[in-house]
Amino acid sequence: MGILSAIMGIFGFGVGTSIGLVIGYYLFIYFQPTDVKDPVIQPLGEQDSKTFQGLLSLIPLWVKMPDYDRVDWLNRFIEIMWPYLDKAICKTAQTIAKPIIEEQIPKYKIDSVEFEALTLGSLPPTFQGMKVYVTDEKELIMEPALRWAGNPNIMVAVKAFGLRATVQVVDLQVFALPRVTLKPLVPQFPCFAKILVSLMEKPHVDFGLKVLGADAMSIPGLYGFVQEMIKDQVAKMYLWPKALEVQIMDPTKAARRPVGILNVKVVRALKLKKKDFLGGADPYVKLKLTEDVLPGKKTTVKHKSLSPEWNEEFNMVIKDPQTQALEIMVYDWEQVGKHDKMGLNTVPLKDLTPDESKVLTLDLLKNMNEDDAQNDKFRGQIVLEMTYKPFKEDEMPDNVEDSNDVQKAPEGTPAGGGLLVIIVHEAEDVEGKYHTNPYARLLFRGEERKTKYVKKNRDPRWDEEFQFPLDEPPTNDKLHVEVVSVSSRMGLLHPKEVLGYVDIKLADVVTNRRINEKYHLIDSKNGKIQIELQWRTS
Repeated sequence: MGILSAIMGIFGFGVGTSIGLVIGYYLFIYFQPTDVKDPVIQPLGEQDSKTFQGLLSLIPLWVKMPDYDRVDWLNRFIEIMWPYLDKAICKTAQTIAKPIIEEQIPKYKIDSVEFEALTLGSLPPTFQGMKVYVTDEKELIMEPALRWAGNPNIMVAVKAFGLRATVQVVDLQVFALPRVTLKPLVPQFPCFAKILVSLMEKPHVDFGLKVLGADAMSIPGLYGFVQEMIKDQVAKMYLWPKALEVQIMDPTKAARRPVGILNVKVVRALKLKKKDFLGGADPYVKLKLTEDVLPGKKTTVKHKSLSPEWNEEFNMVIKDPQTQALEIMVYDWEQVGKHDKMGLNTVPLKDLTPDESKVLTLDLLKNMNEDDAQNDKFRGQIVLEMTYKPFKEDEMPDNVEDSNDVQKAPEGTPAGGGLLVIIVHEAEDVEGKYHTNPYARLLFRGEERKTKYVKKNRDPRWDEEFQFPLDEPPTNDKLHVEVVSVSSRMGLLHPKEVLGYVDIKLADVVTNRRINEKYHLIDSKNGKIQIELQWRTS
């Protein structure tokens, strides 16, 4: 009887289960709800923007948003390069991950973690559009819309306690809106010092995860938990304004920030050659650093003297003592016409011992060509006293590549004064009636400074810096800036033409210490000029 009861129980369970499945299938398939409403049909043009974007989520952003640019050329480039990019990226990832894994596995008593397979698959990512921001700073900001539904094969083998397990990532999908910033822009290749990557919103990440060959994502509740955890962790690290920073160049060399001060004392000249008609000369000395856009320093003019004494001191900012040199040029001043060059020489800064004063007596040469026979002719001598003072570590800015950082004024600046720094970056849409060969002209407290002129250009870029040492803050002063076009030929009727001007009050730069803005040019239709002002104090 016991055996018969067991057989009947098994039979009853099987029959009951089968009947239940049939009834459930019948109810699910054939019983429809009676309250189903007909769908509302409207033309696409009458839909609101949110509904429209939801219906057309796969349409590229450059179609839906006019501020995104189409980048089919970039997708084509990535498609062709993808087999090579795949190998390069995977190799770099392994190189980066290996020391991190070796450092972390002892904490969890794991024997080893190794990549058994690592490939990003044959399907490259695509960009649905790209937005580019234009700022007044030395940076380039891009926001590409990234979509990647790939077929990667990432398999990691973990060994611990004598056991071995494999974890495999497959069917990866990533939708992200990153912001890529290249800054600061510098004149050395690759023309930017670092890359900053941020996420403008939480990314969508979807993937399959196989553990020991079984799909772990099929476990109830695990899929949603893993997705949200990944989104939250990635957003916590890289959601704007946080960023992943990748250093490309040495920031000190890239930004070419000051590393020291060169003190030059022009003592005297000896036995200069006669230049004037009556047998005399009116000499003065001009000093300039190589690789420097700043105007040179000049001594006073010593009239009617062939062995003048100046004893005048100058401070010059040094950016690279290993490559820069001091150029010394002696001129004969002329009241009318061009000043005659009496001789020159150079002193490489690497020949100077830091913090040690050195007196040099240099022969004046015709030029710096060692093989030129004209340099054998004696032209006189110049006597200099030079001291290179490198900055100490605590005097260097902590964040040397920060464009908002304002340096301190050099030593010797009056306590109540400072250094007014004017950087003329560029102009836009300047156009002359007769010619457009623009340069910028600055007028401040009766002093005039000029940039170089750019030939036949309506959007000139100068990036030239001018400095004005002041005994007091320029709170009540104005800076007059005008863009002038000069004829590149012998223009007798229209040798010069003013393309626009602007007057800038300097009270704001004293308060804020730094201003970098574009100003509309008066008397110009669409012209603008970008000027950076800094007020540096000691």
